[in-house]
Amino acid sequence: MNQEIYLDGNATTCVLPAAIDAAVQAMRECFGNPSSTHATGLKAKAMMDAVRQRAKRLLGVGTGRIMFNSGATEGIQTAVLSALCALRERRERGETIGSLLVYGATEHKAVPEALAHWNRLLGLGLELKKLPVDGDGRHDLAALRALAPQAAFVCTMAANNETGVVSDLAGISATLVGSKALWMVDCVQGLGKLPLDLGNTRIDYAPFSGHKLYAPKGIGMLYVREGAPYTPLVMGGGQEAGLRSGTENMAGIAALGAVLAALEEGGTFRSPAELHGFRDKLAASLRAAFPGIVFNAPFEKALPTTLNFSVPGLSSKELLDVFDAANVRVSAGSACSAAKAAPSYVLDAMGLPAWRSSSAVRMSFGPLVGEATIVEACARIERCGKALRDAGLMDTPVSGAIVPEGVLQLSLAGSHTWLILDEPSRQCIVVDHQPELAERVDSLLRSHGYQLKARLSTRDGETWPSDSADFAFGAHTLRRVALGANQATYLLCNGDKVEYAFTGMAALAALAGKVPSDALVCAGREELNACCTSLRAEAQAAAANADLNLDSIALAHLLEAHPQAVLVDVREVYEQAACIPGGRAAQSVPLSRLAAFVPGWLEAVDHPPLVFFCRSGNRSAKAAQCLRRLGYRNAYSLGGGIALASPGLALAA
Repeated sequence: MNQEIYLDGNATTCVLPAAIDAAVQAMRECFGNPSSTHATGLKAKAMMDAVRQRAKRLLGVGTGRIMFNSGATEGIQTAVLSALCALRERRERGETIGSLLVYGATEHKAVPEALAHWNRLLGLGLELKKLPVDGDGRHDLAALRALAPQAAFVCTMAANNETGVVSDLAGISATLVGSKALWMVDCVQGLGKLPLDLGNTRIDYAPFSGHKLYAPKGIGMLYVREGAPYTPLVMGGGQEAGLRSGTENMAGIAALGAVLAALEEGGTFRSPAELHGFRDKLAASLRAAFPGIVFNAPFEKALPTTLNFSVPGLSSKELLDVFDAANVRVSAGSACSAAKAAPSYVLDAMGLPAWRSSSAVRMSFGPLVGEATIVEACARIERCGKALRDAGLMDTPVSGAIVPEGVLQLSLAGSHTWLILDEPSRQCIVVDHQPELAERVDSLLRSHGYQLKARLSTRDGETWPSDSADFAFGAHTLRRVALGANQATYLLCNGDKVEYAFTGMAALAALAGKVPSDALVCAGREELNACCTSLRAEAQAAAANADLNLDSIALAHLLEAHPQAVLVDVREVYEQAACIPGGRAAQSVPLSRLAAFVPGWLEAVDHPPLVFFCRSGNRSAKAAQCLRRLGYRNAYSLGGGIALASPGLALAA
């Protein structure tokens, strides 16, 4: 029941078992060079030619050509180079070629970047023009009609990789009637999902990538219309009839051939009706799990295998974290740009509100998916929704959940907002409020029945109430200490003891003489400190981190040598709640609550090993480093996190 549910098919797919078998057979029995004239080479060539002919039939290429390559990026580069070389030659002959390189605003980034690259290298000096899309994500045909007379090259796509929106290719073709512009259509998401009859269109180039439909990575195809200009991207031995030099990837071609055979013969992949039914089930569970969810593309205009959605008040990172904890793999927008913390340019181009483009999640699956997988995915989606509700992140009353108390850290774009929560009085003080987190803070307080007592700023900014410099807060006292240069620190005191100092952007040197050396300092920026520290810790040499990260083998040895060692899960409570039960027992200390637990660990008579873990190892490393700096030498992090842990470790992933 804890197996992975993979719902990121638009990024890549697993490899079809028949494709694996075909690749292995090619490597074992059909390993010849197809350019060789002996029997072994002829056998390899026959296999390759059979795959090419199958691709031609499936895609309806007519008299057009199919060449094998490494994938869509190479295909896009080749098409762009071919088109722009032809344009330069025409211009040199005195022909009118148009002045615009037009590309859809929602194209994969490989397209505009290739256009800009070759336009510059070839010295064409043409203008790159972004073709707008409407609110549904489809190309603005009226805008294209206005651009067509000046267009030299037009690049669109068959279906969008983020939203699944299917382009109106017939409408685009009709708009280009009378235009001399060359036309490329990115068909990566269309293979096996859309009917393609390329030979009966005016499309000049169409790239494909095998790994989007159960073939291995590193194999793809490019369709070139008969008569369309062509310039090889790779020159050398003249393979692929001179279209693409380099010894062919025979294992990849064989594997791709197995996928194409499954498409042509039928019986392997789900029907469109089944895929629509699966999407409807996932959508119903998403609506049940996340009240207020908004789907970012109309289902009737999108592939049935793609859902793109946003949830009010929840970031894409929070959603991805909770899904990942439940072993459901989804992504935020395009996998190629997921590492870049930026809103979706696709949703921005559609004119959607900023909160939707910055918090969108893509859930996608391939036509090989089984009904049991969808049913289990729906159950886990609803489990994730409950975990977020119980954590107070969805602005609904919480019952039976752990009530947060003490110090809580909320971080956004490298800045920290600190909440001081007094559970007996259900009052909260917010230090260095970030407007972008206002909805999150309000939701958390309402869900757990807290009231805001004060909102304080360590620098110039709004402080409420205005007379809140020193006041009692539960069993504690909060005292404001000026640091000069319009900066202050807030000291949280228990009697005469200063437990915490909230410092904002103040340099630690400015605290000398005003904050006790052992008080936990909670900074306002990541570069000052990721979690918390103390003046004493900063004054001493940083603890060596050579053995900070443990792999699965090192962790197993440590647990065997130190039975008293404590595993500490620093994922957020909603991630932990979304996990399928099982695995080794671990203490729950979310990284956002670390500062509340540090004093207890430091005060312990002996320091048993603490091994922190999370999904990827990033948060656990911060926790271990924090403890090391504060003098807790036996703090460790599980390197690579649960994602890379040995299956035998069983950390309730």
